[in-house]
Amino acid sequence: MTIPRSRDLRLLASAAGLSALGDFLALIPLVLHVQQRTGSTFAVSAVFFALWAPVVLGAGLAGTIVDRFENRALLVGVSFAQAAVVVAIALSVNTMYAVLPLLALLGFGIAVVQPAEFALVPAAAGEADVARANGLMETVRSLGFTAGPLLGGALGAAGLLRLALAVDALSFVVVGLAGLALRARRRPAGARTPGEPIRARDGFAFLAHDRALAVTLGGAVAALTVFTMSATAEPFFVIDVLGAGSFGYGLLITAWTLGMAAGAAGLAHRVPATGLAAAALVAIVAQGLGIACAALSTVLWAALIGFAFGGVAHGVKNVLLRTLIHERVPEALRGRAFATYNGARNGAELGALALGGLVVGAFGARTGLLASGVGPAAIGLTCLLYLITTRRRDAAAATIDGRTIHARVQS
Repeated sequence: MTIPRSRDLRLLASAAGLSALGDFLALIPLVLHVQQRTGSTFAVSAVFFALWAPVVLGAGLAGTIVDRFENRALLVGVSFAQAAVVVAIALSVNTMYAVLPLLALLGFGIAVVQPAEFALVPAAAGEADVARANGLMETVRSLGFTAGPLLGGALGAAGLLRLALAVDALSFVVVGLAGLALRARRRPAGARTPGEPIRARDGFAFLAHDRALAVTLGGAVAALTVFTMSATAEPFFVIDVLGAGSFGYGLLITAWTLGMAAGAAGLAHRVPATGLAAAALVAIVAQGLGIACAALSTVLWAALIGFAFGGVAHGVKNVLLRTLIHERVPEALRGRAFATYNGARNGAELGALALGGLVVGAFGARTGLLASGVGPAAIGLTCLLYLITTRRRDAAAATIDGRTIHARVQS
């Protein structure tokens, strides 16, 4: 019996969403536990750094692994290994010198699994449109990002850290089982020239030398460096400026993540392949404008509208950027390309969190939130204008060259 490829895509998307849910469900109680046990902001920062730094620093190695080995096998093996690591964290949760290296192992697993998942999308989708497939992936991930913090916050407040870690470990086991059920395979060796070396830098080199990818992905990463300051500003803005309390803060985050899901599911696949880069930059501008409008609001409902609009644009942007990579990067390089993008994106977000603390501390929550919206909008608009200008210049040059060749032939 032939298994429909759409089934594989649903399995892959479910695995990605469950992984996102499990990560945040466990991370929030763990951070609360470390904060309460140590009272140290340095210890809390160390938790985040230990988990996410390997995604940034290990991007080259992770991408090389994804482009060397069959990706479905990687998804299965690494997921089961991550389950074992989470169990080890649960057994040593009161010992920081043990927890931090284990978190680093978990983070490197994320560095490998994320590009493997997205590199598998065309194989899992079959003849389906890649933009639609990426839209499903992003929608389910957004739902995971929505549910994970809510459940994690509830378990953390109840002091049920080990239960949260047990659920996270179970989520990795389920992801591994979903991988075993996949019929899709990605064997990167078959897309390479025999004897061709697998160099980590080749993923970055391809992204940097393809103008559409360089301008669009570079603009997206630069925008993230400013945009993610909003994570620091949001709780202070909602609670201290708007006076809406913790519940209002939860509503704000939910408006954003639900907007992301709606944008990923309903809009991104409508963009034609020829317009992916320009549309992604327009989405960055729209995302920034949504945040900026929220920052200027004086009541919670207006801020919710701004965040919902920005979330829709953010979901569209995420799908378009990944589809652009699928469309323009050769199959043999996709693991390294996705790993490079993931590393740059996570690096930008880590830097922005530190920058956000400085800006909010110096200028206040409203100003910090406003900057996190205006900055990305300006970056996106600048990149869009540059992309349009260079395309017109190339088209004009091609027209002139064509006329010259034609004139020589006629003579």
